[in-house]
Amino acid sequence: MVRLSQRDAGRSRRGRAEVRSALGGRSVAGQVFVLQVVIVLLLVVAAVVALVLQVRHDSTTEARNRSVAVAEAFANAPGTVEALSAPDPTAVLQPRAEAARKATGVDFIVVLNTDGIRYTHPKPDRIGKKFVGNLAPALAGHVVTEQINGTIGPLVQAVVPIRAPDGKVVGAVSAGITTEHVGGTADEQLPLLIAMAAGGLAVATAGTALVSRRLQRQTHGLGPHEMTRMYEHHDAVLHAVREGVLIADGEGRLLLANDEAQRLLHLPADAEGRQVVDLGLPPDTADLLASGRVATDEVHLVGDRLLAINQRATELEGGPAGTVATLRDSTELRALSGRAEAARERLNMLYDAGVGIGTSLDVTRTAEELAELAVPRFADFATVDLFDAVLGGGQPEAGTELRRTAFSGIRKDAPLYPVGERMRLVASAPQARALRSGQAVLESRLAESPGWRAQNLERTAQVLEFGIHSLITVPLRAGALVLGVVNFWRSQKAEPFDTDELALAEELVTRAAVSIDNARRYTREHTMAVTLQRSLLPRSLPEQNALDIAYRYLPAQAGVGGDWFDVLPLSGARVALVVGDVVGHGLHAAATMGRLRTAVHNFSALDLPPDELLALLDELVGRIDQDEVQEGDSAPVTGATCLYAVYDPVSRRCTVARAGHPPPALIHPDGSVEFPDVPAGPPLGLGGLPFETADLELAEGSRLVLYTDGLVEDRERDIDVGLELLAAALERAGETPEETCQVVLDSKLTARPSDDIALIVARTRALDPGRVTEWQVPSDPAAVGRVRADVTRQLSQWGLEDLEFATELILSELVTNAIRYGGEPIRVRMLYDRSLICEVFDSSSTSPHLRYAAMTDEGGRGLFLVAQLAERWGTRYTPEGKVIWAEQPVP
Repeated sequence: MVRLSQRDAGRSRRGRAEVRSALGGRSVAGQVFVLQVVIVLLLVVAAVVALVLQVRHDSTTEARNRSVAVAEAFANAPGTVEALSAPDPTAVLQPRAEAARKATGVDFIVVLNTDGIRYTHPKPDRIGKKFVGNLAPALAGHVVTEQINGTIGPLVQAVVPIRAPDGKVVGAVSAGITTEHVGGTADEQLPLLIAMAAGGLAVATAGTALVSRRLQRQTHGLGPHEMTRMYEHHDAVLHAVREGVLIADGEGRLLLANDEAQRLLHLPADAEGRQVVDLGLPPDTADLLASGRVATDEVHLVGDRLLAINQRATELEGGPAGTVATLRDSTELRALSGRAEAARERLNMLYDAGVGIGTSLDVTRTAEELAELAVPRFADFATVDLFDAVLGGGQPEAGTELRRTAFSGIRKDAPLYPVGERMRLVASAPQARALRSGQAVLESRLAESPGWRAQNLERTAQVLEFGIHSLITVPLRAGALVLGVVNFWRSQKAEPFDTDELALAEELVTRAAVSIDNARRYTREHTMAVTLQRSLLPRSLPEQNALDIAYRYLPAQAGVGGDWFDVLPLSGARVALVVGDVVGHGLHAAATMGRLRTAVHNFSALDLPPDELLALLDELVGRIDQDEVQEGDSAPVTGATCLYAVYDPVSRRCTVARAGHPPPALIHPDGSVEFPDVPAGPPLGLGGLPFETADLELAEGSRLVLYTDGLVEDRERDIDVGLELLAAALERAGETPEETCQVVLDSKLTARPSDDIALIVARTRALDPGRVTEWQVPSDPAAVGRVRADVTRQLSQWGLEDLEFATELILSELVTNAIRYGGEPIRVRMLYDRSLICEVFDSSSTSPHLRYAAMTDEGGRGLFLVAQLAERWGTRYTPEGKVIWAEQPVP
């Protein structure tokens, strides 16, 4: 027992001695332990310092980001811009700012005007005082963040501009967090970080001590036998691995080559000890192995193998001079990589087809996109042939001719059918077989395809001579419809198309067929809408002498709009001009436009003043909206505008009213341009607000310009800028309405209009005073005879003796009615224009009615006679009474 105790005590003393030796630094293990402890200590200290700095930096960055986000959100919040223009911005903004501050966790949200005066502040006594910070970048439209000493202490703040809808900076919002709160997180985490660092240092020190003790114990007493066996193990591993290993000295002499390296490089048996350049290797490989330079996965061809070579120097950390190189056989890997690259390229092409084909709803352009995508990635030439009906938006008919719609190739001189040429296929042609079967056809070698050559012997011979040798034909199928065929031709690559490429072509065309069919359907719908729109617009202008008129109508680039115009002859040689616009595009807008145009035609027949006509039109639009809301299957009129002008060539006065429409432009005879002040009424359909008129006295030769908003409005500019550009164009215009229209369109106010444009230019004419005569008629039946005599004399002066009887009878009846049923004053006026116009005015607002008199009635036949003798007759009301008029054609 004593001996055992002594033995245990000896072992304990030796263990403690080994530990003291290991930790004392006298042995290698001790030095490793001290060095590792110092390194761990430095790393822990550096990590703690870096973490503290990072936490502080992250906190400051978070404060900046949160301040910017809160300030931008408040600046762009609904109502912020309107509140700045309110009588008391603080009353509106202070509650919002405080609520937003508490909700977002910032220390302040301050709203400023452009002079830097605060509208809000967490401390109410700061409101109305000057802002502390840099406001200039925000007024310039930029966002700025800064660290300053503010009214509530050191802080991080962001200043964000407040923009009005037109982009103008009308104020700023500042939000921020005090430095005390920014650094609070780091200070709170510091004790935890120090505790964790101390724990990590203790664990690392204990681990280092254990490793050092284990190293000391494992290297103690290691003999030659153990070292030899270790070398044998290493040598077995070196020659067993399936990777070549070469070791060369600093002079380029081969020291070691394992079995795999000898197999891959075909080295001679006595290779070790010889110079690498003398081993018969390819020059580039030998130069690399002898140079000693660093290489990473360099591929070299050695015999029939592709070897990936990595090379590193061995003299690092005091080792012997030389290099070690490893070699891997990548021949099979390269083949697999090539196939993977080809598959990836095909997937990329299919992805590009989904993105790049069908960017527009145009059949031809979509076919061109398909052809352009396939060349040169898939084929050297690509052509798309479609049925004519498809190009027009219709459904294809079997057996009809194809038209070459798109062509793309690596050269432009290929002897293929040119774009636009019609083709009638023979039954044996690959394209005809593809159309019949609905399946793709592969002609690997065109020279051995008699069916293809039978299409056109001369042209196919030229194609073969050009070098095109392989073809894939794929039908363009969209459901049950076959729209045409797509042809892929190969010339440069010697190998013909194969079945894998046939499958790729089918997938590519299938994706493109959907886009082409969508474009076809859109073309059909667009054609129908355009046809409807054209049928609703005036096809010709009526004949009249009051105005010399020219017009232009430009449809939008996409869709069908609701712009319209009209020229309507009225009684008394007057003419009405109408321009209107229905907001939106499509069939609904065009149909609504037709309804409004018809309504204007009907209302103008009542000879109403412009303001009353617009009031009736406004009521009609309101009823249309109510009807369509009740039906539920169509949208209401989202907006409609109209301008109605009536020009009288006798008085040269033009009465204008507008409902939400841009004002007319007036070109005076001297060439000056102005926009007359015409009261702007509300758009049609709002109801409840009256319309006002403006009376313009126009000199003869003036030009009145009416237009829709598509001419002057654009998404990129304000309407005022458009009106200025229009005025500048009108000042350069010629004297005739046609020249004026052309100059306005050539000025390109809207280079690519997104809305329809209707433009009317009307040059005024005045009726010769010698063709106007007027008499005052007393309220006496005996005055009718004097009127007949005056009419006879006037018609003789005008050379219209043939109309004397009818005119006397018409005026006799009208004047008699005015004397009997109307009120004084009574006037008679005759106008000699394109027709002879007789007008009788009286102060009564009672309108006569045409009726059939009974056989026993003594009267009631006057208006019937007037209607029989006159071409047209009617009644129009004036503020003083009414006018009954009748027109007779002039022989």
